Amino acid sequence: MEHMDIEKAKREMSRTVKGPMDLPFALLVILLNGIGLVMMFSASYAHAAANTSSPAYYVTRQGIYMVAGIAIMFVISRFNYHYFKPFSLPTMITALILLVVVLFVGSDERAAVRWINFGFFNIQPSEIAKVAVIMLFATMIAANPERLTEKRILPAVRNIMPYIAILALIAGLMAMQPHFSGIVLILAVGAVMLFMGGLAYRWIALVGALGIGAMTILITATDYAAKRMAIWRDPWIDLTGAGWQPVQSLYAVASGGWFGLGLGQSRQKYAYLPEPHNDFVFAIVCEELGMVGALIVLFLFMLLIVRGYWIAMHARDRFGTLLVSGVTTLLAIQTFLNVAVVTNLIPVTGISMPFFSFGGSMLLIQMVEMGIVLAVSRQLPAYTP
Repeated sequence: MEHMDIEKAKREMSRTVKGPMDLPFALLVILLNGIGLVMMFSASYAHAAANTSSPAYYVTRQGIYMVAGIAIMFVISRFNYHYFKPFSLPTMITALILLVVVLFVGSDERAAVRWINFGFFNIQPSEIAKVAVIMLFATMIAANPERLTEKRILPAVRNIMPYIAILALIAGLMAMQPHFSGIVLILAVGAVMLFMGGLAYRWIALVGALGIGAMTILITATDYAAKRMAIWRDPWIDLTGAGWQPVQSLYAVASGGWFGLGLGQSRQKYAYLPEPHNDFVFAIVCEELGMVGALIVLFLFMLLIVRGYWIAMHARDRFGTLLVSGVTTLLAIQTFLNVAVVTNLIPVTGISMPFFSFGGSMLLIQMVEMGIVLAVSRQLPAYTP
């Protein structure tokens, strides 16, 4: 039996890529990258002109990373996605090491320590942790799918404890930064992958309750989070301080109306909305393109997310389904949370908008994730024997 399993694994690893990549998914990724670059340039040039040597400083750097990211996406899409399995544990170990290192050498930005500066670029360990959770959970669940469907209580608890331990360890390290939005993302992605792996509803509810309880304790026990919650409820209580950014974001969204002020015509980006090219770039989208333009952008994201789940549901095996489900869920939740922050539906957090917010290393990681989805799409049953 063991010999047969080894032979089966060898056949999986040696399978050549026969099908084409999923063209709708790839085109949507490229289209959103292009629109994101244009909007990031529009949002950033005033800030760049005032703080750097060139108004095109940010867009030039982001454009280089975008081209490199698209190339990386296509290269990764050529790999048999089963080759990613051996890298899942090393990726997780690397993420955990970086999450510890950032606490000691990370750069302090807006009362949070989340970035490691390597001189020529910055990297956010939480971004690597997101990919690591997806890869490791997919590998673990696919290797032992029957474990999550265990009905006996004690064996079931024992089987899900490794997953809970991994999520708790990452969440604990990220809470020390602090990075609460990143914790929400990772916990949500982990829960979705466990559900896709067959975990019963009652255990999903238990994991969710533990996560919500832990987040509640962190929020109530941390001055940083408590202040964010107070500003979220009424940003005008500290209009010239912590409430300035959410208020200016709301002004940008409201002033756009239905059809916007026109591309490049934003007023809030002129030293009103802090760093509009980062987490609040969608506010500039709303201001310049209006409600109609913003809805078109969100519609494109929706198409990409729906297509991602379609690929997941049609993957040839459980490992492929879990990989794509994890990546697509991460994309969906991150997009929703960013829009929710910009419109003040949730407290301000350091969460970026995929493909739109400035950040080279972050964009490269996102394009790696898109490449993984396309790698799975090349081996859909319709394309392979």
